[in-house]
Amino acid sequence: MKIDVVTLFPKTLKDIFTISILKIAQEKKLIEINVLDLRKFGKGKRKVVDDRPFGGGTGMILRVDVLVDALKFLTKDSRERDKPFVILTDPTGTTFNQKLAKKLSKKKWLVIFCGHYEGVDERFKKWVDISISIGDYILTGGELPAAVIVDATSRLVTNVLKREATATETFSEIKVGKEKIPILEYPQYSRPRTFLNLEVPPVLISGDHKRVEEWRIREALTKTKKSRPDLLR
Repeated sequence: MKIDVVTLFPKTLKDIFTISILKIAQEKKLIEINVLDLRKFGKGKRKVVDDRPFGGGTGMILRVDVLVDALKFLTKDSRERDKPFVILTDPTGTTFNQKLAKKLSKKKWLVIFCGHYEGVDERFKKWVDISISIGDYILTGGELPAAVIVDATSRLVTNVLKREATATETFSEIKVGKEKIPILEYPQYSRPRTFLNLEVPPVLISGDHKRVEEWRIREALTKTKKSRPDLLR
């Protein structure tokens, strides 16, 4: 998978994309992440990328011509069938979740535009496949949402992690009757077995794999019902 992130503040992302799982996945050539400075496409000597909104109002709006120029630069050598899936980080967009991350992980090429200031010119959305929000709150820019999208999506790309690592984690689905429902991950324990009179559940050290599996499913459902009952509706 190839991922291009277009931002006014590339320095805020470069460190994030060169550590841990993302670093290893790039070294293995499983994903490729590039950060493009939107300022390079600014207009005039001052490289202007934004302007005041028509109709008045506070803040500045990212210009549609600057954004489109950046996209054209990224796609100038690509064929129509190889065009990227374009994402805009936007608090008014579709709320990001694990299901969407899985869908994006199947794409060959993502281009993520980081929104900033008061927003982007609405006309740019003609070139956008999906606008994504990471929650019902406002950030100063789209760099952190872009990092979240890249991280959550990349770890689901084939061979980035072992299949078992993502099969039972939070928001994975289990079959209950005829339905598949997303649940939170079951509680996890490690050494020491006893700490300040707090014990590891005996079933986990019983050696009975069937009982362990039943316990994990039961505990996962209990946790989900308590913390995220909306997932069970």
